[in-house]
This record gives sequence, C-alpha cells and structure tokens, in this order.
Amino acid sequence: MELRHLRYFAVLARELHFARAAEQLGITQPTLSRTIQHLEKELGVHLFSRENKWNISLTEAGRTLLAETEKILPKLDDAMTRT
Repeated sequence: MELRHLRYFAVLARELHFARAAEQLGITQPTLSRTIQHLEKELGVHLFSRENKWNISLTEAGRTLLAETEKILPKLDDAMTRT
C-alpha cells in the first residue's frame, strides 16, 4: 500500500466527490478513480458505495479506514517535517 493512495483516499472520503477531490489533489479524475480501485482491490473491500456517477458514500470499511488514516497521516507528516 502506498502512502499516496491513503492520501488520495482521505481527500475523496472527505469530499465524497471524485471531481472535487481530483482537483484538490491536482490529478485527473480517471487517475483518482484508478487509484481508489487499486486500493480497494489490494484491501479486498469496497471503500465507497457508488450509487451513481455523482453520488458516493463511505462503506463501513471506508469509515474504518478513514478513521485510522486520519490518525496516521498527521503523525507521518509530523515525522517527515522533523527529519
């Protein structure tokens, strides 16, 4: 699992909108979509429920991963700035 994938996931989980999340991350929407699909395949769970092209929500697994990611990322960012 790549740290970048977790960062992308966290932004999408907060925005719940692929286009806005991709714009915020400075990447294309297809790149974000592929990254999330790869992460879901790697973890073996769906992180988002895709009701239609524009409406997504977090699954239970997605909510769990977001809670943990929001604990981990600030610690990693802090460690990186200290080195």
